[in-house]
Amino acid sequence: MRTVADAVKAVRESGQPLAGRTALVTGGSRGLGREIAIAFAAAGADVAVVSRKKDSCEALAGELAAATGQRVSAHEAHVGDWDRLGTLLDEVEEALSPVDVLVNNAGIAPVYASLDEVTEALFDKVIAVNLKGPFRLMAAAGKRMVARGGGVILNISSMGSQRPTAHDLPYTAAKSALNTLTAGFAQEYGPSVRVNTILAGPFLTDISKAWDMDAVDEMAKDWPSKRVGNPEEIAGAALYLCGPNATYTTGALLAVDGGRLAAP
Repeated sequence: MRTVADAVKAVRESGQPLAGRTALVTGGSRGLGREIAIAFAAAGADVAVVSRKKDSCEALAGELAAATGQRVSAHEAHVGDWDRLGTLLDEVEEALSPVDVLVNNAGIAPVYASLDEVTEALFDKVIAVNLKGPFRLMAAAGKRMVARGGGVILNISSMGSQRPTAHDLPYTAAKSALNTLTAGFAQEYGPSVRVNTILAGPFLTDISKAWDMDAVDEMAKDWPSKRVGNPEEIAGAALYLCGPNATYTTGALLAVDGGRLAAP
């Protein structure tokens, strides 16, 4: 994993397209969310790092603020807690300023033995984090953005939403619904608020530690990229969709998956 300083240097070589913006990133303390938070701060945004673990958020916030000079705040929140999300937006406004860019990155994909053994509790938890929370944040943040004249929302979905399998069906079903929300919110809050989604493929994040890498490498032989992604490879797509060069892009699903969706 790259250091924050190295990541900031790499992004800043391309300028600061998010200067003056305030971004909220859920699931922002690790994995793809961490890389997006780093990239946005390096690109000139003040960033609110949100996850269930306040200490992890504070650790990244301190390091990122020191490396970029941007204001970076840390917030503890479970995105499946409906009532918490309105107060979260208030806290970010108080700590930084009103949110211009919302990134719905937080997600969970619990394992289970078989579909008939999926419990109601597991199903409800998956839907809460991957679908209910993003819906509530998009509705609340989007309305505020419209009132202030505009903003950007980015959802992190999964290529599994296009190619579901039995071993992750509740998760991919929730992500498929998130894709639908992208189109609906783009319609509702346009033209001043753009809403887009990244269909993320397999990346070497914390979740990959449980993978059978020999099996993954064998599958990757059929992909154009021939490999899984490194977390920092999400940053370019996120910066594009949330930046000034994508002003005519809304309601879009962008695959960042090494070509896996294109594979046979």
